Amino acid sequence: MKQTPSLQSFPSLRSLRSFRLIAAGLIAASLVLATACATSPTGRSQLILKSDEELQAQGEAAFTQLRAEMPLTTDRTTIDFVACVANAIVGQLEGEMAALNWELAVVERPEVNAFVLPGGKITVFTGLLKVTENDDQLAAVMGHEVAHVTARHPNERASRAVATGYTVGFLSAIVGGTPMANRSASTAIQMAAQLGITLPFTRTQEREADIVGIEYMARAGFDPRESVALWKNMRAENKGEPPEFLSTHPSSEDRIDKLVAHYPVALKLYNEARAAGKAPDCGPKPVIEKPES
Repeated sequence: MKQTPSLQSFPSLRSLRSFRLIAAGLIAASLVLATACATSPTGRSQLILKSDEELQAQGEAAFTQLRAEMPLTTDRTTIDFVACVANAIVGQLEGEMAALNWELAVVERPEVNAFVLPGGKITVFTGLLKVTENDDQLAAVMGHEVAHVTARHPNERASRAVATGYTVGFLSAIVGGTPMANRSASTAIQMAAQLGITLPFTRTQEREADIVGIEYMARAGFDPRESVALWKNMRAENKGEPPEFLSTHPSSEDRIDKLVAHYPVALKLYNEARAAGKAPDCGPKPVIEKPES
């Protein structure tokens, strides 16, 4: 029977002094990471250490490489359908985000995937259209991914990685001991940082992107209730998802509950958009053939 490693398994963590130093270091790191340099669209404090311009340049370079190396679809119906939804979502942005050079690539691949790179570079895999049943459900995905960029999540993650890296290095150095003990301590600290700092933080971003994204789709005139139908489809597609505490994404049940709780706000925005004449009609969803096995 395998035994779960205890703290006694790491010689450098045995002393009370080491525990106190680590606790002090973690407290100090928490205070640094909690320092607000910016505020997200939902009012959450954010740590921003990187240049937005730098990340946008990286996003543009990655997008250029992606378009050169990935198989882009040539089906006009598919391109027009995805572009219609993307344009409607991006049309709800204001200020600097609206002024970005938004671009779209529709990739001919079976994976259920979509993402937006810094700088407004949208990528949608055709496999996603096997799970989204209509333009409203695609708008839920598109709103979520666009929200990651407008909420500066890529910058926030990059900034947090920098801060966490310094913290792990500091704590690994102060515990002392033999080289082997130091490696064990460093591994333990990195695991603690991953479970206690990095993963919960990215789950927070995912929940925030859900809320901001459902508002984007509602403002554009897409039915926000279809977001729940979408995530039910996703849950059926992603059988055996990992426990939430070990995942960068909230569980499907948690995600659905939060979206339903936000219905009153989203439906108000949706009704206002419809009253203002916003009724996007991107046509029937293109038929995506399943790849031959």
